Amino acid sequence: MERLDMVIDNVREMLNSTVSIEEKIPAGYTPTRMESLWLSLFEGRNELLTFTVIAFLMHELVYFGRYVPFWLCDHIPQLRKYKIQENRPTTSDMQMRCLKSLLFSHFVIEGPLMLGFLPVAKLAGIRTTEMPLPGWQEMALQIAVFFVLEDFWHYWIHRLFHWGPLYRKVHKVHHEFSAPFGMTAEYAHPLETVIFGQGTIGGPVLYCYFVGSVHAVTMFLWISLRLFQAIDAHSGYDFPWSLHNFLPFWAGADHHDYHHAAFVNNFSSSFRWWDRIFGTDSKYQAHKARLAAEQNAKKAQ
Repeated sequence: MERLDMVIDNVREMLNSTVSIEEKIPAGYTPTRMESLWLSLFEGRNELLTFTVIAFLMHELVYFGRYVPFWLCDHIPQLRKYKIQENRPTTSDMQMRCLKSLLFSHFVIEGPLMLGFLPVAKLAGIRTTEMPLPGWQEMALQIAVFFVLEDFWHYWIHRLFHWGPLYRKVHKVHHEFSAPFGMTAEYAHPLETVIFGQGTIGGPVLYCYFVGSVHAVTMFLWISLRLFQAIDAHSGYDFPWSLHNFLPFWAGADHHDYHHAAFVNNFSSSFRWWDRIFGTDSKYQAHKARLAAEQNAKKAQ
């Protein structure tokens, strides 16, 4: 109850204040061009509302922008051959049904969640307009930790959502597309959107609580990379240059597409190790072995 009161007080304070750049720059410190640009976004504006607008616009631009290359692949024969489920094309009706659901989810579910995130995150130690901005080494280390934490959360929650009642009433929505395309990454029941999303925002908050502060710039970069990963995993395309061909522990579309096609196995988001450790990729491994045997037989003919 005490923490809730602190959050409410924090919201009130943030709603009734504006940002002054002069107060954010330490005495004697000269901001870089990037830092000046970042601060200019908040100067004279309400920090909570500005943060929320930036977060929402970034999410929309990255999410739909990342899907565009895969949409183009559907119309380029030389690239369409890399589609995993070649005999199941993505239709315009499928895209429109998905888009309508996404816009509702983004504006009605995710938007309010973004608005409520900062007051809680500030109490945990998230920095927004504090200087200096983090260096690339700090950001890389923190984002690597966030990927591992999110993947762990996603694996166990995903397995839970495949339990009978939860699957039928909630997770089945996401599986309406058994041949996924990039835009389906966030096509889900509202409850699933909220619960899975905790893995994305929970990593930075836990890091602040147990290790040290995280800057909002790092947070935005992390979410952008997470969106890249999620849309790639749902793209339905496996290219020779796909990341899992260079990093064998990376999941990618090859790994997740099987989950949608077979409705079993491969519950992780970014990495393959939890599925391998707990044996939840056995049917996938058998499937890959069959495909390899068929290809070898064709070569031998």
